[in-house]
Amino acid sequence: MVMCGYLIDDKHVKELRKIGVKDSKLLTAAKREELFPKLEKMAKDYALLQATAADIDKLRSVSNLNKYEIKRMLELVEFFNPDKIIIDALEQEESFYKKIVDRVNGTTLIAENFADKKYPEVGAASILAKVTRDREIEKLHKLHGNFGSGYPADPLTIDFLKNWIKRNKDFPDCVRKSWMTVKMLKMEKEQKTLSQW
Repeated sequence: MVMCGYLIDDKHVKELRKIGVKDSKLLTAAKREELFPKLEKMAKDYALLQATAADIDKLRSVSNLNKYEIKRMLELVEFFNPDKIIIDALEQEESFYKKIVDRVNGTTLIAENFADKKYPEVGAASILAKVTRDREIEKLHKLHGNFGSGYPADPLTIDFLKNWIKRNKDFPDCVRKSWMTVKMLKMEKEQKTLSQW
């Protein structure tokens, strides 16, 4: 998982729109790569935070993952100390807002679902995070072969996991062991092993 905090002067936000910044999911990989160096130059500052599969496995639940993400977001806020904060809310907006508003020291806070579609500065952060994640995935492809995007809805990822566990005792370190699909595949393998006894 990759998170990004992106700091930019308000006067430059219009420039983000002009160069085509929007939610990273709405751009091709080539366009995201093209925008990456431009966004680096336009930023007053930015920071990328990465969590490994093992880091996420330690959390063991979605609510703990949300707490972890909020903690890391607040670390970025503290680091940048901005005049205004715009966050892509992780859950229902009002609930998410209440969880963090008291922890941002009176700074103007906007916390909305799909903020990366509405605010180009959040879109910029999503592009930097997505490109960084994609580059990490490419490194893993070189190690383990093409397993697709690594996202749960990707059939190539699921097929890779099914084939991997047939041939190996466990999944590689880059796989989240707490992911329900992974748990089910491992359980299926254990049941087949027991039935062969």
